[in-house]
Amino acid sequence: MKASVSQQQLAHGLGMVSRAVSPRSTLPVLANVLVATDEGRLRLSATNLELGISCWIGAQIHEDGAVTVPARTFADLINALPNDTVHLDLNTKTQTLTVRCGQSITDIKGIDANEYPPIPVPDLREGIELGVGDVKEMIQQVAFAASADEARPVLQGVSLTVNGSELIMAATDGFRISVRKTQLSSAVHQPIAAIIPARALNELARVAGDGEQTVVMVLPPGRGQVLFHMKDVELVSQLIDGNFPDYRAIIPRSFKTTTVISTPALLKACKQAEIIAREGNYVIRLNIQPGADAPGKIEISAQSEETGSSEISVEAAVDGPNLLIAFNVRYLREVLDVVKSPSVALETNANNTPAMIRPVGDQNFQHVIMPMHLG
Repeated sequence: MKASVSQQQLAHGLGMVSRAVSPRSTLPVLANVLVATDEGRLRLSATNLELGISCWIGAQIHEDGAVTVPARTFADLINALPNDTVHLDLNTKTQTLTVRCGQSITDIKGIDANEYPPIPVPDLREGIELGVGDVKEMIQQVAFAASADEARPVLQGVSLTVNGSELIMAATDGFRISVRKTQLSSAVHQPIAAIIPARALNELARVAGDGEQTVVMVLPPGRGQVLFHMKDVELVSQLIDGNFPDYRAIIPRSFKTTTVISTPALLKACKQAEIIAREGNYVIRLNIQPGADAPGKIEISAQSEETGSSEISVEAAVDGPNLLIAFNVRYLREVLDVVKSPSVALETNANNTPAMIRPVGDQNFQHVIMPMHLG
C-alpha cells in the first residue's frame, strides 16, 4: 500500500473510528485500526466485535493494500503531525507502515489485515432511509433514558419499532421512559422490532455529520445486527437479544392536573435546586398550585441536612387540583435539556403515580417519570 492523504482528514477519520476500538481485549488485533485502500479512497475501520465504525477519506492511492496498526499510537502520531500531506508506505514482508510527513519519518509495526474481523457489507436495497437531522434528534431525546446497569442488558438498549410508515424509539431504566415517534417517507412492508444498544446510537449521532442528508438503516435478517450507512461513514452494531418491557402499559392515559410552564424557566429552576438536592439524594419537591384569579405557580424546593435548603417559585398555567410531588431533579433536568419547544406540559395524577412531560405543540415526544417518595 502506498497512499498520500491530508493530515487533517486522516486525523478526523481516526477520531471518528477510534471510539470503536477495544481498550481491553484478548485479541491484540482489536486494539488496532484497519487502514486499507478501497476504490480510490482510504478506508479506516475499528471494531470491538459489538460495535464497528468505518469511514472513507479522499486520498491519492499509488498502490493498493491493507494493514492494521495500533489505534492509539497511530492516532496520537497523526494528531501530532503538521497540517501537511501524510505519505503512507506499507512493507508487506514486515507489516511495517512507514508514515512520512514534513521532516518526520515514523515506522509503526502492524498486524496482517487478514487477521482483522470482517466488516459486514450492507445490502442498501433492504434499507430504510431516514433524515439525519431526525435521527440525531430522536437519539438525543431517547438514548439518555436507557439504563447503565449491566445486570439488565435489555434496558441498556433502545427499542426501535417500525410499523407502516411510523418509526418509534423508546428507552427506559425503570424510573423513566422516553418515547419519540417520526414518520418515514415510505412505508415498510414488514413490521420491524429491534433493541439497539444506546451506546451505538450515541456513536451514530456523533459520527453523523451535519452536512449529511440521509442515513440508511439496514437490519439483515437473522444476523442480529443493525447497520447504518452514510456517504462516507458506516456504523454496525450487534443487537441486544431479549424482550423489551411493555412500556406502553405504564404510560398514563389521563391526568387530573396539567401544568404548562416555560421550558427555560423550569430548566433554570431545576439547575438551581440541584445544587442543594445533589447532597440529599437529588430529591426535589414540586408544589403545584393553581391560581384562582392570578396565574398558577410551581414552588420547587430542595433540602439537605448538610448544605441547606432552597425554594424557587415559577409561574405556570395550572389546570386541575393542587399537588405536592417529588422527583429526582437529575431526571427532570435531563429531559428538559432535550425538549425543543418553548413551553412544556407536566401532567400528573397523584404523588405516587407516574407523571408525563411533553413539549407543548409536539405530539411526537413523551417522557414518563416516576415520582420519589415524599419523606
